[in-house]
Amino acid sequence: MIDTDYLNYLEQFLTDNRKEKFLKVLQNRTNHFTVAIEDVFQLHNTSAVMRSCEVFGVQQLNVVEEKFGKSIDKEIAMGAQKWVDVNRYESISNCVASLKNKGYQIIATTPHENDCLLDDFDISKPSAFFFGTERDGLSEEVMKNADGFLKIPMVGFTESLNISVSAAIILQNVMNRLRHSDVNWHLSEEEMLEKRIQWARSSIKDIKRIEARYFSENKTV
Repeated sequence: MIDTDYLNYLEQFLTDNRKEKFLKVLQNRTNHFTVAIEDVFQLHNTSAVMRSCEVFGVQQLNVVEEKFGKSIDKEIAMGAQKWVDVNRYESISNCVASLKNKGYQIIATTPHENDCLLDDFDISKPSAFFFGTERDGLSEEVMKNADGFLKIPMVGFTESLNISVSAAIILQNVMNRLRHSDVNWHLSEEEMLEKRIQWARSSIKDIKRIEARYFSENKTV
């Protein structure tokens, strides 16, 4: 149950422009699609994928850190870490199982004998797009558990794209088509309220003091 009194209290400390921006952005956010990146050891690529998620309206980013620990490169993410939810996993099996339990089909972004071209991809199903490294691609475990395979059509000599470029191309395509479809892709009202609280908290500098005052004044006996 969302505490709307708490939300209203926090939003007193935001400008009208900020509150309007939150509402406008949330109207274009989705959990219908999500992104998962597997052991991307180059930090700037993880951060750039996060930025693409934020720009194109994908709310959830899943990061598997089985081999390499990560932190977000704030300069490349350009503040996106404040607006995108990052779910971290220590193993690919946990990530795949979690996403399947949430109702996502696992889509491996890699050329495959049964692959699908980007423009032909069925956007109606909730999908988790998995990206691997440019050098090694996706692990055998992802390939084995994939429900589908997606590739970007290319006509040059180069056979692969940088992960951040691939993510941007795919997200721009599927999100643009999703917004022009009849699919119910928007966040629920409760999800929007949760994001408004989270974003308000991340926008208020002295949030701990302000929260302490609210809970002190509204504590139950």
